[in-house]
Amino acid sequence: MIRSEILKDIAPILRDQLVVCNIGIPSQELHAIDDQPTNFYMLGTMGLASSIGLGLALAQPKTVIAIDGDGSVLTNMGSLPTIANNVADNYILMIIDNGSYGSTGDQPTYAGKKTSLAKVAEACGCENVIECRDVDTGEVLQKAIDSGKMHVLVVKCDSGNAKMPVITMDPVVIRDRFMKAVSA
Repeated sequence: MIRSEILKDIAPILRDQLVVCNIGIPSQELHAIDDQPTNFYMLGTMGLASSIGLGLALAQPKTVIAIDGDGSVLTNMGSLPTIANNVADNYILMIIDNGSYGSTGDQPTYAGKKTSLAKVAEACGCENVIECRDVDTGEVLQKAIDSGKMHVLVVKCDSGNAKMPVITMDPVVIRDRFMKAVSA
């Protein structure tokens, strides 16, 4: 499976959650698959979905799922020790690890080589770290939500992007409708 197929598969689970989605093509894919006011699409901040998701989880009680990529997590490695040391049991970081920088041309990442992001997260002190296969994502994600505990999920999948249109919604509109969904 590629990332867009995973997003299609888990879209019904995501509908009831606050979602912060990684920059570029992942946000375009989620927007095209199932646009929701509870989705915050990152349009220009590589590596920060995990940090923004954690901050949101710490600030309010609703479940927050940050969908990040292996390339983005690798550009902001400081997010993993920050997550480990600021536990929010309403937070799930889902790293879709396709072994590539998908939004910039599928150049390989180190996560597609020797580096295990699950082991890095554990070494940083993150608890409830689960590495799973793409086909198991929905089941693993639902169990993480139901547990009421913070999780880091590393979803291993194939590299590739679906052809999706760019998000034409103004960033201010994305922000405002998301803020309204957070406070609802």
